Amino acid sequence: MTEKSPQDLSHRMSDEIPSEFADGTPIDTRQNARTPITQQSLIDEIKATADKLGRDNAAIGDIKILARVLKELRYAFKVFTPYRRHHKVTVFGSARLKPEHPSYQQSVDFGRKMAELGWMVLTGAGGGIMEGAHVGAGREMSMGLNIMLPFEQSANPIIDQDPKLISLKYFFTRKLLFVKEVGAIALFPGGFGTQDEGFEALTLVQTGKHELMPIVCVDEPNDDYWSKWRRYIHEELEIPGLISPEDLSLFKVTNSVDEAIEEILHFYRAYHSMRFIRNKLVLRLNREISDELLMRLNDEFSSLVESGRIERTTAHKLELDEPDFLSLPRITLDFDRKKVGRLRQMVDVINDNA
Repeated sequence: MTEKSPQDLSHRMSDEIPSEFADGTPIDTRQNARTPITQQSLIDEIKATADKLGRDNAAIGDIKILARVLKELRYAFKVFTPYRRHHKVTVFGSARLKPEHPSYQQSVDFGRKMAELGWMVLTGAGGGIMEGAHVGAGREMSMGLNIMLPFEQSANPIIDQDPKLISLKYFFTRKLLFVKEVGAIALFPGGFGTQDEGFEALTLVQTGKHELMPIVCVDEPNDDYWSKWRRYIHEELEIPGLISPEDLSLFKVTNSVDEAIEEILHFYRAYHSMRFIRNKLVLRLNREISDELLMRLNDEFSSLVESGRIERTTAHKLELDEPDFLSLPRITLDFDRKKVGRLRQMVDVINDNA
């Protein structure tokens, strides 16, 4: 599956970032019209920022961190670039589970079925669930993000020595790639790392730092690891008002691999991707919606709109940097960014009815 992939998020979430926001330099918008962003202009900005480290008399340790991060991300982006048009799913889960464990077997089944559907499988490249997902997907459809730890962390034999394996020093660069480069996340039972990665993905989606994507939590057939976790979310976060009831729509708990896969595929039935164009949210769609459905969206989801209505639109000139998506149908709205959970519910209605 290589066409119309909704994945590269490098520029989709914001089109209005002042170039000098970090220096506290006032920006006179009357005299400084927005200049076109080009590859060279951004490289020049990186060089200028690096030069400022000398002016700031930055500590060697701080510069070492920045230099390593830039090297890691540059190389990672180079590795991912040939696969940007492929759908990809990140699989998280325990490195400690053995091949005979039911969750390991589920991860094999999940990886195999997603690969058969044309999805590449990205994991942390270790053992347990990560290995199982790669066993199922096979070497050709697997990608890995290995973390270098004080104790030895070797890649699993499926992805070891593969050019699609990237080794990283920092967890935060690794975690960025886990969500930036994919269109879905599958969580199997795991420890601190799995919980951390799951909560981070949910936080990024809930706060609008990552566009909507399906997040599935897969229980064993006869266990309730994620069901108990969901109960905790409901009782300790939703009921006290620490999250909105709609935020429970941002993930799905199931004990069925097939149901998890259907959740992922159905999410992209009509929905394609989203992008903020200045103050407007644009939803790109794989199929046109009817007048009746558009009317229903305006009636049922009016709380999402800060002003005006949900309307059909054509591609904006700022979307010219994504030429493959220009012909897609679109709807746009002046979106209340605090209501991402409710937005997900609207996308579900679009997918069910378009």
